Amino acid sequence: MSVADDSLPATGTVPPGPAPGRPKEAFALLAAVQVVLVLAITVLSVALPTIRTELGLSVAQLTLVSAAYGLSFGGLLLLGGRIADLYGRRRVLVAGTALFGLASAVGGFAPDVTTLLSARLLQGAGAAFAAPAALALAVSLHPTPRARTRAMGVWGALAPLGAAVGTLVSGAATVWLSWRWTFLVPTLVAAAAVLSAPRLLPGDAGTRADGKVDVLGAVLATAGLALLSYGLVHAAETSWTSAAVTVPSTLGAVLLAAFALVERHAADPLLPPGFLASRRRATALWAVLIASASTATMFFLLSLHFQQVAGLSPLRTSAAFLPFTAVLLAAGPLGGRLVARFGSRTVIATGLLLAAAGLLLLGRLSAHSPYAGPVLAGLLLLPAGIALVFSAATITLLDDVPAGRSGLAGGVVNTALETGPTIGLAVLVSLAASHTGGLTGGATARTVAEASGYAFAFTTAGGVFAVSALAAVLLLRSR
Repeated sequence: MSVADDSLPATGTVPPGPAPGRPKEAFALLAAVQVVLVLAITVLSVALPTIRTELGLSVAQLTLVSAAYGLSFGGLLLLGGRIADLYGRRRVLVAGTALFGLASAVGGFAPDVTTLLSARLLQGAGAAFAAPAALALAVSLHPTPRARTRAMGVWGALAPLGAAVGTLVSGAATVWLSWRWTFLVPTLVAAAAVLSAPRLLPGDAGTRADGKVDVLGAVLATAGLALLSYGLVHAAETSWTSAAVTVPSTLGAVLLAAFALVERHAADPLLPPGFLASRRRATALWAVLIASASTATMFFLLSLHFQQVAGLSPLRTSAAFLPFTAVLLAAGPLGGRLVARFGSRTVIATGLLLAAAGLLLLGRLSAHSPYAGPVLAGLLLLPAGIALVFSAATITLLDDVPAGRSGLAGGVVNTALETGPTIGLAVLVSLAASHTGGLTGGATARTVAEASGYAFAFTTAGGVFAVSALAAVLLLRSR
């Protein structure tokens, strides 16, 4: 791995700070932060019906509560990454994690929807600053290329693991305790991380990049991503031509186009135009995007199927995802080793093909499908592929990034992680609903039609993964 990148400005290329005395413990701390930040995305999934009943929420309010975290998280990530580069990764990590933990505590005691919605937005804002700082610190802990490749391979598998653990926590807390524990568990992890960070993580001395915050770019990127995501959230429950979808989505797209123009002429851009000009980075970013999209959509659709079609309880629904989590835990550490031996192109393409096979197996879902069949097989193959994709794509995205831009790289990676679920849910849930609507012929046929709609969405996603695997082979040339 080289130490420079001609597509990025040389300004701010600085060596990492001094490594702490216990790098393994430091990496474990950063990994725990990353897992809990992603966990917060799915931790309400099984608890949403209970929250709706207790607080008396409408469907629109419940949708906003579910989506608010992702809106602020995804919208602020590029700014968070740049702030981490400029003002110190450990300082920004501690501040962002503290805000995330405080907002989680407020959400756990929220008496009404306004407080709960505000807490979710603040949670996402804290996560947007903590996540890229955590990734940049994780990179600095491993100065040699071999160690860094292995570490980033493990790091790449943390996102789907966090999503899986979030679903498990959601079901267990809803049944045994209260939905409020879905907020209090992240609070405890965040508090432990804030207290441990000064002792375990390298300091910020000598690691800050030169430059200043691109205020106009930050405003355009944040507003554009938030509006686009807000419009896509509504696409999952209403027509794509409705004003609730078209107005915010169009405004968001316009603002993002303006952001791209501003960055071309900015003296110190938030996102240097050359960063994504690399074919390798763009392909890896697409792989992260569709992997995160399929993971979130799989949890959403199968949770509905298990509870509404198969009649499982929330706890049994969470337990049904245990094989998915187990495979992630087993496959995650292998990604870095496989990339070191076979290269990122081979590993990404293989991961995409495995994920495609898993999604196509889930595409055989029906109202009467036994769990121990294609469903279980899909839940075993899909995470194996997803783990390889995330690991190899994360390594590829960070390849040749100067030290002074590692926060930016973390922001870009996490933006794909956050935008993917929004796009995936909007597109695939809409496809499932449209397919279901075309089949429903009466009340008794409703569950059959819903299962068929979910299967159609999984099959479509499997086709996208298969085509993407071919594209990865063609576009990810070996160095």
